[in-house]
Amino acid sequence: MAQRGLDRREEETEEPNNSRLSDMALRGQERRAEETEEQRNRRLAVMGQRRQQRRAEETDEQRNNRLAVMAQCGQMRRAEETEEQRNSRLSAMLQHARERRLNVIEGQNHHQIQTFYAARTVLN
Repeated sequence: MAQRGLDRREEETEEPNNSRLSDMALRGQERRAEETEEQRNRRLAVMGQRRQQRRAEETDEQRNNRLAVMAQCGQMRRAEETEEQRNSRLSAMLQHARERRLNVIEGQNHHQIQTFYAARTVLN
């Protein structure tokens, strides 16, 4: 049964193939539009688990290739972005860096407070 479908798709010309893929994409969009938040969370969790499993099984060569493709896509995307998009991206990066620095400072402060109370407890 599955082999028949594979054989049929091999014989399929480009136009019916594109039409079939377009129909599949539309059905997927409709299905996702109707799903509950719980179903969405479950679907995303399963996708994440599968991605982790694939990455755990990939070779160094496959990993390097995947990262090279990602880098190339990023370069192409940045080359095509408008000045407004670039400014927005850089602004988001700056905000993220500020938040990271704040988190580090808060973590250091928390550690200092913990150390202070631990030392005070020992002295008492």
